Amino acid sequence: MTKKQLALEIIERLRKEYPDAGCTLDYDQAWKLLVSVRLAAQCTDARVNVVVEGLFEKYPSVAALAEADVKDIEAIVRPCGLGKSKARDISACMKMIQEEFDGKVPDNFDDLMKLPGVGRKSANLIMGDVYGKPAIVTDTHCIRLTNRMGLVSGVKEPKKVEMELWKIIPPEEGSNFCHRLVYHGREVCTARTQPYCDKCCLEDICKKKGLNKK
Repeated sequence: MTKKQLALEIIERLRKEYPDAGCTLDYDQAWKLLVSVRLAAQCTDARVNVVVEGLFEKYPSVAALAEADVKDIEAIVRPCGLGKSKARDISACMKMIQEEFDGKVPDNFDDLMKLPGVGRKSANLIMGDVYGKPAIVTDTHCIRLTNRMGLVSGVKEPKKVEMELWKIIPPEEGSNFCHRLVYHGREVCTARTQPYCDKCCLEDICKKKGLNKK
């Protein structure tokens, strides 16, 4: 089985296993997802979803958040950790969106990458979830699982993993595939405990199916 064939089989099985998988950050506008994904660095999505309620209640628009004092933003987002740097990035990002993009989150990858605090992972998330364009989000779950499954081999740098996956994942499948990897990584192919290979829908085709015996 080639890597492309393996990828297609994994995509199909994960689709059946997690048919409703989607972004676990709550949002109803693109700029809110941009803020939330920045806060999610080294923080759980569940905590971010709680914290942003207060942030968005106080600053309900790009303009309002762009005009907010960075210290006020920091005071609200501190429970997510790294409050100072996250607040600084959020403030600068909203200012740029307001001043250079007429208050609208850009819908192309290169412009998204110009925004403060936005890396490839965040840009891909916006492209896939908000604008429905091809995207591959290489978060920690994606990197861990694709290495274990054999879709990439010993590659841990996010951009390199992304580039390898673009070669074998159909563009229209990338975004949903990555969301399903998050669910599978949390429930079955875990990081902090031995993976539960005995209840994995990929056990017979996974390159690391004997991992839990090591």
